[in-house]
Amino acid sequence: MDSILVTGNGPLNGQIPIAGAKNACLTLMPATLLSEEPLTLTNAPRLSDIKTMTALLQSLGAEVSSLQDGQVIAMSSHNLTSQTADYDIVRKMRASNLVLGPLLARFGQAVVSLPGGCAIGARPMDLHVEGLEALGAEIELKDGYLHAGAPGGLKGAVHEMRFASVGATENIVMAATLAKGTTVLKNAAREPEIVDLVECLRKMGAQISGEGSSTIEIQGVDRLHGATHQVVTDRIELGTYMLAPAICGGEVELLGGRMSLVESFAAKLDAAGVSVTETQNGLKVARKNGRVQAVDVVTEPFPGFPTDLQAQMMALMCTAEGTSVLEERIFENRFMHAPELVRMGANIEVHGGTATVTGVEALKGAPVMATDLRASVSLILAGLAAEGETTVSRVYHLDRGYEHVVRKLEGVGAKIERIKGE
Repeated sequence: MDSILVTGNGPLNGQIPIAGAKNACLTLMPATLLSEEPLTLTNAPRLSDIKTMTALLQSLGAEVSSLQDGQVIAMSSHNLTSQTADYDIVRKMRASNLVLGPLLARFGQAVVSLPGGCAIGARPMDLHVEGLEALGAEIELKDGYLHAGAPGGLKGAVHEMRFASVGATENIVMAATLAKGTTVLKNAAREPEIVDLVECLRKMGAQISGEGSSTIEIQGVDRLHGATHQVVTDRIELGTYMLAPAICGGEVELLGGRMSLVESFAAKLDAAGVSVTETQNGLKVARKNGRVQAVDVVTEPFPGFPTDLQAQMMALMCTAEGTSVLEERIFENRFMHAPELVRMGANIEVHGGTATVTGVEALKGAPVMATDLRASVSLILAGLAAEGETTVSRVYHLDRGYEHVVRKLEGVGAKIERIKGE
């Protein structure tokens, strides 16, 4: 099994190109199931999760081609052969559940395994099921599979979600595009990935308004057509690499970055003593002067502080001046990186959904183990700022969400290499 060796090497300087958003692309790909005509995505990230979604769509009979070194994905669902998403594929990645709404909307039936993914909490499917049932679907859980049917087709409805779930919002919106009548989805998630999905669906002929707000209105249409769509910039990759010069010093420009994607995160960095400025090509990040200051963080749905940047922010707080409190309100069991950071000399106390971090002068390199996708990159960031060598094992998590991480960090002066396992 591969590992990554990181050696603390001082300040970082240069440019890092930011890829298309993993979470957006994984949502856009199932949209091909809504139409017989081709859907082409550009600016696609080259990640193992994208390969998993490709395999899932192909298992349903969709044609999926990777072009231009994987940055273009050409899809067609004109001749689907199955409406069943098997456990063997779905277990690898939670986003696999996003085929449920499109299959149900177009074919009136779907059988989808309960999903897998990172071990960061239960993340149940109940919000997805409630929303689709509001549109007239009949859904039953049998032997670990959701058996969904809508013999008379889906029908528009007014539905308010109990929690602003991103995945449930995406599934319901896609299903509603082909439902009869108007659907009003209240307490909808507001993430940029949802805005990106709606923009793509609109290019396919969907009639949707209100994306980016808590109320989305969808007027159902008879059919959707083909389209070409550029995947939005990955705000989590952007935020992750913004932390590299914050934790190591130096100045790094993130190409393709947009402040609108990371405003709450950038505000926390500013409070910690890290400058974030917009440039013609993206965002430039550098410490203002000396050691960063401790700041408190509470994870919240967009536009609040992203849960997917909590682990990386904790790595920065490990060497900050003062004590910070990080509260996780989105997922339970999402502090598994904390014991690994403690192995590197960090001072962290975890109580339930709260972690208290007292900054230390310096971290020390150590062998550590990645427990999930974001935890893996937080350990790499910590290793960049630590004295000596840090070996991060189980980095297959990393491949799910960060393309060419070694190459990108090497490009700004980091001393990092991937060690091939046996």
